[in-house]
Formats: sequence, structure tokens, C-alpha cells
Amino acid sequence: MSRVLVSGGSGFVGRFIVEDLLRQGHEVRVSGRTQPSETFFTRPVRFIRHELDPETDFDELFSGVDCFVHAAFDHLSGHYRGGEGDDPGNFRRRNQCASVRLFEAARRAGVRRAVFLSSRAVYGTQPTGMALDEETSCRPDTLYGEVKLAVEEELRKLSRPGFETVSLRVTGVYGPSGGRKPHKWSALIEGYLAGRPVMPRVGTEVHGEDVATAVVLLLDAPIWREPILNVSDIVLDRRDMLEIVKRETGSPHPLPDRADAGALNVMATNRLRAMAWRPRGMEAVREFLHTEFRRLRAGGY
Repeated sequence: MSRVLVSGGSGFVGRFIVEDLLRQGHEVRVSGRTQPSETFFTRPVRFIRHELDPETDFDELFSGVDCFVHAAFDHLSGHYRGGEGDDPGNFRRRNQCASVRLFEAARRAGVRRAVFLSSRAVYGTQPTGMALDEETSCRPDTLYGEVKLAVEEELRKLSRPGFETVSLRVTGVYGPSGGRKPHKWSALIEGYLAGRPVMPRVGTEVHGEDVATAVVLLLDAPIWREPILNVSDIVLDRRDMLEIVKRETGSPHPLPDRADAGALNVMATNRLRAMAWRPRGMEAVREFLHTEFRRLRAGGY
């Protein structure tokens, strides 16, 4: 089994990755700004404190590390797109320059594999309804997308035999939050149950556990063939998600209208599925919501 460092491992997506690595028997270290509580993960994990700062000496982070998963991202709380606030220069410095420095340090230390959590935001605005595969020309229309794409490009330059790299372009991620925090749909569900109108919307989603499965699959694979992989699962209409909520709660409130899914740019995941990645589709949504409502039944939402 490998010794794996996960930057941002106590973050929303990072936690899923850490837990899956632990289940598979890997030795996991987590790095980031804030040390999680002792009960945050299901098993003990070594924590190393560091900031995303390109002036930091990152070399010691990678002592004895076989694989590196870079899931850290410094942004305004609750915002990725627009997460730079009124300081775009430092946003780029922390998330682009520091990320490149981390990968450079990993290569110097002899890390054999590195995974970067990128985003579908790198594709930006595309023709209405066009499917997005890994060969689609990227046109990021946010600073967030620009930064993710810039790190992807630098990482590809660093790749060489003995230092294999891959960027995962991940769509919107859902699932339970660590530390009993609200999840991404909490406010939406609360509003629906309170009888407030819900605007129609449709988007692509993937459960955090399925993202983690993709990461661990890549770390354990005998060989990598692709430097870029899309990670996406379902096209989810709010109506379908809230229909599950309605069944779970017996809510009398009407569901929103169905949105136009034909205009959506859906990411193709053929490359990842060819490696036997199998996300769980709507079943994962149903399981997640059922578990959440079972846990919260006594106190209400």
C-alpha cells in the first residue's frame, strides 16, 4: 500500500478521498491550514500544517510520500467561482503559484504519482447543449476556471517517467459534510420545506464518494494513459431531487417545474469509465437523502 499525502484533506471533497484511502489500507497524511478534530476521520491521520503560499518551503511535506493528491483550494467560504472576492492577485498567487510549487516539491522528493483536483469550470462557456470531452477547447470565463486550467498546464509540463500526473476535471460534488455541517442542498431543502418557491434548475452532479473512488482507482492503477480525465455522473433536475425530499417528509408543497436539460453541457466520462469507474447515479442521491433525513428526523430540518 502507498503512503499518500492529501492537501486539503479536511475539506469537503478531500475528506471523501481520505476516507476511501483509509478503507483501502493506504497510509494517509493530511495537510492544510486548520487541524481537524480527532474524531473528524474514522481512523487516526497524521496532520501537517501549511499555508498555500508560494514562498513556503514545501519539500519536508513530501518526505517518505509515494503519492500526492492536491485537493486544497483557498477561497472565500462557500464560493469557488467568485471566491477571489476583491483580491484576485492573491487568489491567483495562493491557488496557482503555490499549487505549482507543491507539485515541483513533490517531483523533487521522488513522489511517483500526483493527482490534481481540477474543475469543469476550465471549459467555461461552450455552445448550447454540446457535450464536453477532454479534447474540448477550454474557454474559462471565471478566475477560478483560469487558475485551475493554468495549474493543469504546468502540471503536464512537470510530468515525466517516475512522476506520473493527472488532472481530474470534477463537476459539482454533493454528499454529507464533515463535522455535521450543512451540505450543499441544505438551504434549498429548508426553503422547499418552508413553502418558499424554488426556481427550476438542472445541472451535473457527482457524489463525493464517487470522486474518491476515481482518485483511489488512479493511485492503484498499474499504468496511466491520460493526463486529463472528466469526473461527472448524473444530470440532476431540482424537481427530481425534491421529489425524493417530498416522499421522505410528506411535504404538501408543490415541486418546481422541470428545467431545460437540453441546453446543458454534459461532460463525457468515457475515459474514466474505461478504467472501470462506475458511479452510482440516482441511487447515490436517494441513499444520501434517506440517510440525512433518518439522522435528522427527530429534530426536523
